[in-house]
Amino acid sequence: MSRSLKIAALAWALPVAALAADVEAVKTTVTASIDARRPELVALSDRIWEYAETALRETRSAAALADFAEARGMSVVRGVAEMPTAFVASYGTGRPIVAILGEYDALPGISQKAQPSLEPLTPGAAGHGCGHNLFGAASLGAALAIQEQIAAGALEGTVRFYGTPAEEAVGGKLYMLRAGLFDDVDVVLAWHPSDEIVADTGSSQAMVDFVAEFEGRAAHAAYDPWNGRSAADAAEVFTFALNLAREHVRPTTRMHYVVTGAGEVPNVVPDHASVWTWLRDSSHERVDELLARARDMVAGAALATGTRGTLRVQSGDWEMLPLLSGARLLHENLTRLGPLAFDEEEQEFARQIQRATGVEPVGLAGEIQPLDLEPGEPEGGSTDVADVSWKAPTLHLSVTTAPAGAPWHAWPVVASGGMSIGHKGLAYAAKALATTAVDLYLDPARLAEIRAEFEERTAGAQYRAYIPEGPPPVPAGD
Repeated sequence: MSRSLKIAALAWALPVAALAADVEAVKTTVTASIDARRPELVALSDRIWEYAETALRETRSAAALADFAEARGMSVVRGVAEMPTAFVASYGTGRPIVAILGEYDALPGISQKAQPSLEPLTPGAAGHGCGHNLFGAASLGAALAIQEQIAAGALEGTVRFYGTPAEEAVGGKLYMLRAGLFDDVDVVLAWHPSDEIVADTGSSQAMVDFVAEFEGRAAHAAYDPWNGRSAADAAEVFTFALNLAREHVRPTTRMHYVVTGAGEVPNVVPDHASVWTWLRDSSHERVDELLARARDMVAGAALATGTRGTLRVQSGDWEMLPLLSGARLLHENLTRLGPLAFDEEEQEFARQIQRATGVEPVGLAGEIQPLDLEPGEPEGGSTDVADVSWKAPTLHLSVTTAPAGAPWHAWPVVASGGMSIGHKGLAYAAKALATTAVDLYLDPARLAEIRAEFEERTAGAQYRAYIPEGPPPVPAGD
């Protein structure tokens, strides 16, 4: 009989204090393990920060994480789900199977030095404006701390670290889900860099990513324009219709686009145009409604201009499925860890960033936020972690790694993630994930409660990913 089953069978005979002491002892050990490994984890994070590789091009970043795990005894399978930069590292056997997610893709064009004023490290290069260099390293640190306890016999089951690429673009987790890599997972742990510490109870926005394309007929724009059918005109009609719709959508709807092609020179009637569009709302059902309207707009724009229009879905995300039972467990472990302390030098670094970006200079928030039992509509933003949450119970927390109120997907987060502010958040997140995992291994009742809430919340749901058939769009030559 496994250790977890023994605990479940004998819990009636054990004093509550004895079981709690056993759990606390393992938590103390995993926390100490992360402290001991912290210099290595920081160095790993800093390497990924310097690499700053964008979606599906995270070759060195993925290798750094996978090599780090493999060198410390985890079994690593690379190139999963037809993505060269996706991998799964695992250790142990049997159940429960606890998955810990890690990300490591950067954002284009926001390279920044680790300083509180705007200055690119490499002009025009990418930067970690969402802190994914910290995300991957901290999550792997947590997985390794659990691995040690499985090896020591203090825990039984399996721990997996999922190296997931391209969260900022196509959503690598969607392809990993389609490949069945989460089918047997009991529970998933994830975190994200933030400007506060909180066990997340709110959802995220669902979104769909598509390209509206128009094919027309080229002609000389001065000599015989009547022979042309302008794809650029069709793109303008589509975006005009989309913008008119803003008056007639819910306040939670978000619509944004860029025209990625509409001709090369003014004296040629363009025969091709494309508009890259994202539509978001609070649920995938609402996004589906928006997508249906967008299809009509594309068809109408093509009809009005004598062109041919197509709408090609590239990717998208469902909304996060939060579990209150899981958030409570995370909150308990955050409370156990206590606030995250930043020194005066770090606070001044943060205040300088806030002044530079027009934000109130309040510094860094290291206190633990209370559980929000009525989170309301989700704030802006989408993630492929949300799709995983419909396949397996997913517990998610946020940890301070950047100044309060400073813009994300921008240079302030890059700067903070490459110095001690981000490093402190990294270690704190790793401890929060690892101590929560200990509860999931040693307290079957808590795991069962989380699973029961998940089953209730997903009853009748038929998950389907917003990705087309075929392999992931891995760039040629990568």
